[in-house]
Amino acid sequence: MFRRLGILAELLDFLKHSKKWWLTPILVFLLLLSILIVFTESSALAPFIYSIF
Repeated sequence: MFRRLGILAELLDFLKHSKKWWLTPILVFLLLLSILIVFTESSALAPFIYSIF
């Protein structure tokens, strides 16, 4: 299972071994923000999303 995940498994292993759990909320926020940008890129919500930033 971890072989299929690749980068994600390596990132989780890094966080576990180096005790850098404080990075987790930052990475989750960046992931959610990137998903939001990708999904609203070509929709009618784009003007509203751009006005937030």
